Amino acid sequence: MADTAALDAAPIAAVPTSRDDKALHRLIFVGIAVLLVVAPLVLYPVYLMKVLCFALFALAFNLLLGYGGLLSFGHAAYFGMASYLCAYTAKSLGFTPELAILAGTVTAALLGLVFGALAIRRQGIYFSMITLALAQMVFFFSLQAKFTGGEDGIQAVPRGNLFGAISLADDRVMYAVVAVVFMAGMLLIYRIIHSPFGQVLKAIRDNEPRAISLGYRASQYKLAVFVLSATLAGLAGSTKAIVFQLASLTDVHWSMSGEVVLMTLVGGMGTVFGPIVGALVIVTMETYLAQFGAWVTIIQGCVFVLCVLLFREGIVGLVARIIRRPL
Repeated sequence: MADTAALDAAPIAAVPTSRDDKALHRLIFVGIAVLLVVAPLVLYPVYLMKVLCFALFALAFNLLLGYGGLLSFGHAAYFGMASYLCAYTAKSLGFTPELAILAGTVTAALLGLVFGALAIRRQGIYFSMITLALAQMVFFFSLQAKFTGGEDGIQAVPRGNLFGAISLADDRVMYAVVAVVFMAGMLLIYRIIHSPFGQVLKAIRDNEPRAISLGYRASQYKLAVFVLSATLAGLAGSTKAIVFQLASLTDVHWSMSGEVVLMTLVGGMGTVFGPIVGALVIVTMETYLAQFGAWVTIIQGCVFVLCVLLFREGIVGLVARIIRRPL
């Protein structure tokens, strides 16, 4: 027992981030904060809020895939179910926006705990297929359940007053709230990645048998990162429901799971800032190429193929390789 406890406490050797790298990351965080302040002066706030919600969703997914090594094809379940619960509690139960977002986030966390406990029993493609099957169960539940509104979804969700005092009816005020939520989520993920927990995750991702031989309980770490990822995805979905005052089947559809995979891979899997860039690219394409109708999907496919062929590391991954700094 004592030996096992000692092994659990034993650190896994990892290359530490240099001071220059940390300084670069701090500079990037400051740059993102400045952009968040300046952007609404130039661009439409609703478009920016959509980018931030999906960027947080992609960051949450990247935590699972890029650092946990677990490819989920069903992350729309947590994003969408949180969206539904947030919309329902805000509209039907009269919750204030912060409580509605909290309700949706907790729902996603509980769903992630149950689904994760089932999915991590298998590895590789079997894990991915289980997550997809569970997500499809959530989709059909959302289609049939009365409180979700079926194919109509939950519409006209009130934004309400934050903490009962600050009205979110104005897009600029709503944007400020979304920006704060996004920054908080991004900083939390950054802290998780660079914590001892994050280092163990990377070790399990790179060589699970070796990590197990050192005494780390891989299944517990996998479940923990699965729940964390689902929770943050739920936070993104809940925030999105308040922003657009809508929760619909699109949020839980399998295509949403595919979209977040695309965002992560285009931006750069396993990078801190890649999913943000990937979300920006995909959302911008969907927004400004909407006039092409169904062709948007084909264009997205072409962009994805080009990214895979020309730079498999993703946009930010390519930049990181050029400047030889972790991003």
